[in-house]
Amino acid sequence: MLFLPFLTMPLLAQQDYFFPEKTFFKEGVPTPGEFLGYEIGDFHTRHDRLVAYFYELARISDRIHIQEIGMTYEQRPMIIATITSPQNYNNLENIRQEHLQLIDPQVSLPAMGQMPVIIQLGYNVHGNEPSSSEAAMLTAYYLTASEDPEVLRYLEDAVIFVEPVLNPDGRDRHTNWANMHRGFPPVADANDREHNEVWPSGRVNHYWFDLNRDWLPLVHVESQARLKFYHTWYPNVVTDFHEMGTNSTYFFEPTKPFGSENPIIPRSNYDDLNNLLAPYFANAMDDIGSLYFTKEVFDNSYPGYGSTYPDIQGGLGLVFEQASSRGHLQESIHGEVSFAFTIRNHLVNSLATIKGTVENKEIFLRHQREFFGGAVKQADGHYASGYVFGDAGDRNRTKAFMDLLLQHKIKVYETGRDIESNNKTFGAGTSYIVPGNQPQFRMVATMFDTVTTFHDSLFYDTSAWSMVHAYGLPSSAINKRAWRNVSLGQQIDSTFLNSQSFPVLRSDYAYLFSWQDYNAPGVLHELQKKGIIAKTAFKPFSIETLEGIKEFSNGSILVPVEIQKMPAEELHSLMSDLAKTHKISIEAVKGGFSTTGIDLGSSSFENLEVPKPLMLIGEGISQYEAGEIWYLMDSKLGMPLTKVDILDFNRVKLENYNELILVNGNYGLLREKDVQKIKNWVEQGNTLILQKSAVTWGITNKLIAEELKVKKDTVTEDAPSLRLDYGSAEAIEGAKVIGGSMYRVDLDITHPLGFGYTNRDLVVYRNSNILLNPVKNPYSTVAVYKNDPLVSGYISSDNLQKLPGTASVLVSKLGSGRVISFVDNPNFRGTWYGTNKLFFNALFFGPIIEVPEVRE
Repeated sequence: MLFLPFLTMPLLAQQDYFFPEKTFFKEGVPTPGEFLGYEIGDFHTRHDRLVAYFYELARISDRIHIQEIGMTYEQRPMIIATITSPQNYNNLENIRQEHLQLIDPQVSLPAMGQMPVIIQLGYNVHGNEPSSSEAAMLTAYYLTASEDPEVLRYLEDAVIFVEPVLNPDGRDRHTNWANMHRGFPPVADANDREHNEVWPSGRVNHYWFDLNRDWLPLVHVESQARLKFYHTWYPNVVTDFHEMGTNSTYFFEPTKPFGSENPIIPRSNYDDLNNLLAPYFANAMDDIGSLYFTKEVFDNSYPGYGSTYPDIQGGLGLVFEQASSRGHLQESIHGEVSFAFTIRNHLVNSLATIKGTVENKEIFLRHQREFFGGAVKQADGHYASGYVFGDAGDRNRTKAFMDLLLQHKIKVYETGRDIESNNKTFGAGTSYIVPGNQPQFRMVATMFDTVTTFHDSLFYDTSAWSMVHAYGLPSSAINKRAWRNVSLGQQIDSTFLNSQSFPVLRSDYAYLFSWQDYNAPGVLHELQKKGIIAKTAFKPFSIETLEGIKEFSNGSILVPVEIQKMPAEELHSLMSDLAKTHKISIEAVKGGFSTTGIDLGSSSFENLEVPKPLMLIGEGISQYEAGEIWYLMDSKLGMPLTKVDILDFNRVKLENYNELILVNGNYGLLREKDVQKIKNWVEQGNTLILQKSAVTWGITNKLIAEELKVKKDTVTEDAPSLRLDYGSAEAIEGAKVIGGSMYRVDLDITHPLGFGYTNRDLVVYRNSNILLNPVKNPYSTVAVYKNDPLVSGYISSDNLQKLPGTASVLVSKLGSGRVISFVDNPNFRGTWYGTNKLFFNALFFGPIIEVPEVRE
């Protein structure tokens, strides 16, 4: 590798370093260094200055135009620069409309020889991998100012989109860290504070999520805005630039053959397109003397990356990874890695992407055309002609899933009549159909199909992504014979999702609403925020409402009128507003006498405490899982969450809270007296919520007396020692990890943690090897793995044998309080609507959970 020995250098030297020799630039177009006041690589550029530079280029040049596609949570603009010839820009809408014909097999084939190819260069989705955004400025300058005939041809033959920062909030978090700790001269020692961020890192967005996993679930505003733009153009090539460990070199595609590839994608994507561009990247890296590798490690299977989502849309997604300086200069086994060096690596591959795509543009355009036509043909040979889904008791969760499908441009229809499929009834008006025969068939299969056989046993990330299971929705594939009897109703659009109204009649006695609806917890929190007394039902009942007899299951919420401090008229207005805002049915009753089951004055209705949660965060604790809970409580409940750094725990007065949340992580920073403080607090009647490795921490520190399930191999003294090839270690040991897959558990829906569920069969997500035996108290293992648990994803046969009968959710008694243990993460990546309710239940019902005594 060649490294830049000095950070600061004159402009001419920097141009010679970054750009090809004999490049001539138009006068009057400022370099990034001229605009910023320092040369690229000397400092990390703040997002606002980076955006300002792009606007300055657009002010000066007619080759580049800027648009804002959205705003982050911290109100930073998300921009995309369109760089093309002035002639193309003046005809941009016609170019877009012509390009969209490629994805519609029903329209005639356009003359692709005359069409510009669409390239989208995406940078810096992980905020603490900052070199690519600096490269984005240099790329934009090069395309805007270069007078090279080859560059002018690029602008004629391509429309190039540059998204300089995919994660503005995370980038600025890291930028400020690196700049505030920069030494003069810079310190290359890896132990220096500059190279070691505090928690949370700049990798993640405002809510501590990894946005590079969010292209499929679309949880966050950044991803939603990005995908909306993506589907207005369907780029042919999309880049995704990253950084990795400082002792690495540089990676570009192709990735590992077969084992890391998505089986729904045509082989031509991997065999032809990836290999088509690889020589361009190799030549670019050879020219500057940088070491690189291909065909290893990185994942092309999970469809939610910036480098894989385009593959399922007829384009080519490309991941680039390189050794990071994690600051301005850092030691490595290859020598000192400078920030400028890493910037140059990504710059030359940005330009190589453009060159390779333009020189092969007809291949990319034709591939996209054939991709969507092939999708319809592939659908014809698929085992399912379509899919039906829906939960009549939870329309908001059903609509949330439909909204996800629509964002991915999947066609959805109402059911014209009831459908019987897979021993389930899907009712007209409450269930929906997705035909397989549509251009987005491969996205349809991604959303609904499950996969349990794989080429490989090693996964860079999750091995299961069937989103209908993540949403916990009843669903069924419809085979070709049954499809003949399917009647498609109205096609669903975004207006349909918001069309239904929820009027609330006035009652002077009580209001009721079901806990089955996903939005019910948000309504309950709003009521408690207003000081309204609410109760929950521990048994089912039916009652005469002002609109007829209605049935209510465990967990249903009762709001009596007379016991409230709020006047009846004001309470009715509040109920009406909440029903409208949260799109939930709220029923009014005249009296408390039930037609079946418990009456409204029964002791089986219990008053609900107002949750006062606190969550420990900080060093050693998973920023992802903590962020998932923070996001969930902000976005779904509107409930403030107190987040306390683990180092500050000693000053916290726990008596001000009634729930303490510990997610996956290492809690070794808690001292013995801190553990005793937590134990005393729980014993006084409070609730401790543990997740994943925090459960094992609770066992180790004797807060709970549960048992880890340990399988010990029996080895006799005279048995020969097992001998394995050294080269097989990675595959064999990696296969032992449960890296992310879906399983069925049996859920006790009579337990408060199971309230709101009507089916004992629940799909959970598991990405750990933690196995717990059921609780000795027979009433306290809330969810247990079924005998044949695997739904989708990879698991070794040995691990699969261990899972059945182990606990997924359990409750342990501790004095007058309780410890709720989630062995699996119910809030994975903010998109597991199907298990979110388990966490909601822990939050709202935890304080009223009693662990029944077992009599001898």
